[in-house]
Amino acid sequence: MNRSRGGWRKTLWNPETRKFFGRTGESWLKISAYYVIFYAFLGGIFIGTILVLLMTLSAYKPKYQDRIVPSGLSFSPYAANFDIIFKKDDPSSYEKYVNSLKKFIEQYNDEKQTDDMKFEDCGAIPKSYTERGELDSKAGQRKSCRFSRRELQDCSGQNDTTFGFKEGKPCLILKLNRMINFRPTPPSSKSFDNLMPVHCTNRFEVDKGKIGEIKYFGFAGRGGFPLQYYPYYGKMLHPNYLQPLVGVKFTNVTMNKELKVECRVYGGGYEKDRDTYIGRLLIRIIINNTCFGSHC
Repeated sequence: MNRSRGGWRKTLWNPETRKFFGRTGESWLKISAYYVIFYAFLGGIFIGTILVLLMTLSAYKPKYQDRIVPSGLSFSPYAANFDIIFKKDDPSSYEKYVNSLKKFIEQYNDEKQTDDMKFEDCGAIPKSYTERGELDSKAGQRKSCRFSRRELQDCSGQNDTTFGFKEGKPCLILKLNRMINFRPTPPSSKSFDNLMPVHCTNRFEVDKGKIGEIKYFGFAGRGGFPLQYYPYYGKMLHPNYLQPLVGVKFTNVTMNKELKVECRVYGGGYEKDRDTYIGRLLIRIIINNTCFGSHC
């Protein structure tokens, strides 16, 4: 047993040869120096590669934009799985939707757009793109077009703080997702000059006639996205940018039915045969106004 323990001790430290784990101090020093130099060299190559890559990238614009796809359509309030389900006479069932809309629309309050160094009026009717220079840092931060929540009228949340949910006539607020340097192209029809129109309808034939009248509220009383709010220059150059919005109000939805509603934006690049999901939303709406079984 003593001989065995002595053998283990000598493996760790041999006083006769003055070796630690089979190596002398000089040997440990040489191998340590080798690995320090080796890993420092590898680290230098890695850091150098990253620096060279960063030198080829711009902080203000994507490196490649030769295949820009149209910006996607999204909406508020937040709804898990795109389901808007609530009970008309139960405020707690639609409270989360109302709170989500209130939080989102706050940034469009007039008092938050008073600084003329950050915001400017871009006209009272839809106009062409507002060009603010090249996508670089030379011109500094760019101004943003004002967009007042008042443009959304019945969906602004100012006169009706429940955005229509209390009456069973809910509002959705639609927007195009931000995309640097994206310039939407309106349909060729003159009736949509400088405007990307939005339209919602039943997704399936079985729901035809059950959606009821849909009202649209937006810039200059139009249900669409005006071009003067584009292009977007990114967070660094356009930190105060406000997307134009469209309020969609369902005024006469058939109660106690599961309805599939499709909302689409129309214009160049948003053709139906290009991509099923580009510029399209599929939303399930269920509005209950009677009591059902265990939910009573």
